[in-house]
Amino acid sequence: MPENHSNPSNSLTLARTLHVVRKGDAPPIISLPPHCIPDSEEAAYEVQNHVAALNGPVRGWKVGAAGPDAEPSAAPLHAETLFADGAVIPADFFHHRGVEAEIAYRFDRAVGSDLSPDAILAAVGSVHPAIEVVDTRFIKPGSQSRLVHMADQQNHGALILGPAFSDWRHFDPAQEKFVMRVDHRRVSEQVGGNAAGDLTRLLVWLAGHAVRRGFPIEAGTVVTTGSLSGAFFVPHRTHVSVQFGTLGTVTAFLE
Repeated sequence: MPENHSNPSNSLTLARTLHVVRKGDAPPIISLPPHCIPDSEEAAYEVQNHVAALNGPVRGWKVGAAGPDAEPSAAPLHAETLFADGAVIPADFFHHRGVEAEIAYRFDRAVGSDLSPDAILAAVGSVHPAIEVVDTRFIKPGSQSRLVHMADQQNHGALILGPAFSDWRHFDPAQEKFVMRVDHRRVSEQVGGNAAGDLTRLLVWLAGHAVRRGFPIEAGTVVTTGSLSGAFFVPHRTHVSVQFGTLGTVTAFLE
């Protein structure tokens, strides 16, 4: 008889394993036993839900899509990995440091029972420049299957949020130029860059997804919408900045 990879006890076991590695109480994972490997997106999200229960209240999300018509995917984020502009993040916070330029939105109001696009977007208050640090609880980025990395908070390490730009409805991410620097050396410069296309589509999709997951969007929730630059893996003691034409600049120092 084939093993049931979606068994709730297997999902909880994997979540607890990921949690202790995140906390620094166990080394990065080399491989998983077959019964702990998610066999569907639903199973990967179940692991994420267990991780969320272990990490505390959901304060943000990462969401993205491979193309304008592709089904998005998401992972909940928590206060301990959300940082303000100019953050200095301790050396032991990550196993790996893959820095990405991103655009994030902040909901000023909770999303209620009305999940129409107009109602969801009416709750958005601002758009922000952001840096996501890609990390994994596994021995090496990309060393596991897509579903395993999805279960692992979609490789989330930290999110650094820059200043608010409140006129977000008149902001066009596809036309926004940015320059990303690592230790003041330019590593990426382009206009747009997000494969998902319309980022508001991601926000609308996420609001419904979050409700179904039991984590409805609350006031103050931050949502980052996927990489513009791709990931640049950097060593300890690295300064990272992303300067946007409209949104301004966000910086971080990774000890």
